[in-house]
Amino acid sequence: LEIIPENSKNLRGDIEGLNELLKLDLDPEDIDNIIKLSKYRRKFLSTMIAENINEEQVAKFAVNQHRFPSAHIEANLKRHYPLGETMTHALGYVARINADDMKKLTEEGDAENYAASNDIGKQGVEKYYENLLHGVSGYKKVEVDSLGRIQRTLNLVSPKPGRDLTLSIDIRLQLRGEQLLRGKRGGLVMLNPKNGEIYAFVSSPSYDPNPFVRGIKNKEYKALLSNPDKPLINRVTQGGYAPASTVKPLLAVMGLEEDLITPHAKFFGAAFFQLPGSTHKFRDWRRWGHGMMDMFRAIEISADTYFYDLAYRAGIDRIHAYMSKFGMGQKSGIDIMEESIGNLPSRAWKKQRYKHDWVPGDTISIGIGQGYWTTTLIQLARAHAILTQNGVNVVPHLLKTAHDPTGSDPEIIVYPRTEKVVQVRDDHFFEYAREGMCRVINGAEGTGRKAFANTKYKACGKSGTAQIVSIKQDAKYNAAALKETHRDNALFVAFAPKENPEILVAVIAENIGGGSKEAAPIVRAMMDDYFKYQAAPAPTEQEIDEYVRQVKQSFAEENQEVKK
Repeated sequence: LEIIPENSKNLRGDIEGLNELLKLDLDPEDIDNIIKLSKYRRKFLSTMIAENINEEQVAKFAVNQHRFPSAHIEANLKRHYPLGETMTHALGYVARINADDMKKLTEEGDAENYAASNDIGKQGVEKYYENLLHGVSGYKKVEVDSLGRIQRTLNLVSPKPGRDLTLSIDIRLQLRGEQLLRGKRGGLVMLNPKNGEIYAFVSSPSYDPNPFVRGIKNKEYKALLSNPDKPLINRVTQGGYAPASTVKPLLAVMGLEEDLITPHAKFFGAAFFQLPGSTHKFRDWRRWGHGMMDMFRAIEISADTYFYDLAYRAGIDRIHAYMSKFGMGQKSGIDIMEESIGNLPSRAWKKQRYKHDWVPGDTISIGIGQGYWTTTLIQLARAHAILTQNGVNVVPHLLKTAHDPTGSDPEIIVYPRTEKVVQVRDDHFFEYAREGMCRVINGAEGTGRKAFANTKYKACGKSGTAQIVSIKQDAKYNAAALKETHRDNALFVAFAPKENPEILVAVIAENIGGGSKEAAPIVRAMMDDYFKYQAAPAPTEQEIDEYVRQVKQSFAEENQEVKK
């Protein structure tokens, strides 16, 4: 349902009348937005009032059209996302062009290219690659009168269609990841550390983007905003989490390069660590400590005291410098715009944020990825990908190819963007840190050994359990006594195979407990499926369609059980 503002004597009155007659469920804010948008279009061009109106509404309008001569019905093509909430945070969605969009398009000189368009990319790939997807409108060069009405056509230029995009996502792995995180708040990303291709990108819970395409009502949008599970947040690129012990291998590289540790030097892991002259105890996760260890065992058993000591001797300045090289506190470069940078703390940051100087005690918690440190899941995955590539950053990306349907322009193929970002005097330092991660999964004491028992491939990983609230000095952590949102976050990052890794998975699951117990099995399941699919013949399009149908049916059945 559209209206031509120039033909309406009372634009607001006509919209309100149509809203009441056809029960369009527009609230005053919706009507204000329609009027505001009309001001950015020429008065003789149509402005949309409502989409997806049904046959009964069309019939009722036809009978009453004489009351609203400025309004009319138009049929058009709309984007439809057949898998609903699957991949929403990666794909994003298109939605109705609003006044802010028109203002920006006008400022950029691109408004004429959208004269015949109602929708524009708003999130995810849809927004990032809007220029590729939209194409270029055709136009007529015309002679007009003083009111802008066409008198005659002078020239005609044909339109150029947008490109067809192919993503690197494997829908089988994507759906498997969504299945593993169903009922949980969290995120999962699976990528190839050698070329940056992302095979699975899961933020849970998700939401159906189709209402945004048809024009989401204010009350629908407010319901999403007020949902305590916050489905609109992209937990892969926007969620801010303490990285916890997953950063210990990265800190080990720093320690080796700075001659603060050596791979086999012995360290006694007591039950706690204390700063000189202080009575405060920074406790290890194991209440009685770990005893003697070297760097490899410290990573394998995730000994806190080892990294408390390393952080204290390194100091925040060196930690900040090295973790910046691993991409912490920065955008990853992924091809979606909804990305946070997290917080990699420094002396200057604390002074600006809290008006206080940095103190040695602040550094100790940073040594185990806690304290003021927050990261996004894509940052964490990127940092470990850099570790697997001996300090080379490969920018993660979702786009694989962009095809011109007319065949007039060559296909765009995305090649890896690489840069050496972590320079060390000996690349064996990366190898030593990775060996510690391999012992996490394959060692006799490894925190991930149970989750990865009897795999046919050799994986390496690191668990993390991020504390949300502080526990008193002599108190014992008791999840049952805490509010759910105050319970620990579970993290796990892993790559495989050990030599020449081709897959890396990072998982965060909020408020459900330990990383080795809760997150590691999710990573294991994803890797199992990856290697299973690698060993099998490539599926046909029909087989993929059938697989998707079966999985979506199982999702629907699970939802029915939840409702019961």
